[in-house]
Amino acid sequence: MNPKTILGRYLTKQIVFNFLAVLLMVLGVVLLFEVIELLRRTSGRDDASFGFVMQMAFTKLPRTVDMVFPFVMMIAAMITFWKLSKSNEFVIIRAAGVSIWGFLLPVLAAVFAIGVINITVINPISARMYELYETLDFRLKTRNPEAVLFNDIGLWLREAGDENTVVVLKSASARQEKDSLFMREVTILELDRNSQPLKRIEAFAATLDKDHFDLKDVRVFEPGQPTQTFANLPYKTTMTLERIKESFVEPDSISFWELPGIIHFYEMSGFSALKHRMRYLSLVVSPFLLCAMVLVAAVFALRPNNRRGGIMFLIVGGISTGFVVYFLSQVIYAFGLNGDIPALFAVWTPTLIATMVSVSILLHLEDG
Repeated sequence: MNPKTILGRYLTKQIVFNFLAVLLMVLGVVLLFEVIELLRRTSGRDDASFGFVMQMAFTKLPRTVDMVFPFVMMIAAMITFWKLSKSNEFVIIRAAGVSIWGFLLPVLAAVFAIGVINITVINPISARMYELYETLDFRLKTRNPEAVLFNDIGLWLREAGDENTVVVLKSASARQEKDSLFMREVTILELDRNSQPLKRIEAFAATLDKDHFDLKDVRVFEPGQPTQTFANLPYKTTMTLERIKESFVEPDSISFWELPGIIHFYEMSGFSALKHRMRYLSLVVSPFLLCAMVLVAAVFALRPNNRRGGIMFLIVGGISTGFVVYFLSQVIYAFGLNGDIPALFAVWTPTLIATMVSVSILLHLEDG
């Protein structure tokens, strides 16, 4: 069935409306529990106002909802299919000669579009909000209203200097003030591709300034050369404040559009980008996972004969199957993060299994 037909638009409207309704209910419940938990954490704290608690709850909300997004879609699909079956609209559509695949096509198209909008538009917003939440949570833990999310026990960075050298930077402490990064007791090592040292630079302090580090009170050590001292020494770098910040936050705090560049940067610098690659691939697969959850819902909720009863069994069966798919995806995802299985296999397997099993059952039902 063409999604642009009157019936196609009607089915699309039904799934979108039910999805938004379920999403709003889930948002309300999640926000309520987040506020209660944060109020418990901040009880007796004079430095944490109710406005601060609400800000933390709202900034964490998109990340929490993202974890249950497939369930929201499955429940919305089950409600949609159950209503169509209860009102006998599904029977009428089938009697008009529309196959179950023609019936599902507009719904799947709408769900896939929602998934694409989620990763291309909503995800960058939720990633920025989760990054803000991590900063607020860090301020709550440190009791410092101006604190930013940096490692207070030291900073390690690595980047590719050129085709033949690798640069490793270590500082005892780092802090951000507005758009500047300040570091103390900085050591820079220049290594060749065989990890043999070429140069060592030590500085009392350093500031990141656009395309270079501004080093203070510097000593430079090179094999076979006398020690050189400088009051100030600029040192070129490809590091930016955003890149350094991203090394301290979870991949969930990085938007879909920024992940490919960060993955390339880490791999060129010799870091493992497996967590970021897994996150990126899971976002790419997410629209297909939503469609798989719709197919699972169709197995349990599309019933041409409502006189057979067993509604509770169907609801429990559908939700239980959704949890099984989610648990399976998390287990396989963990294997992928550990490097035990390829990343593509880890993110695609649950979606493919759920899709193939659901399609097989629907084919059996279609053939009577």
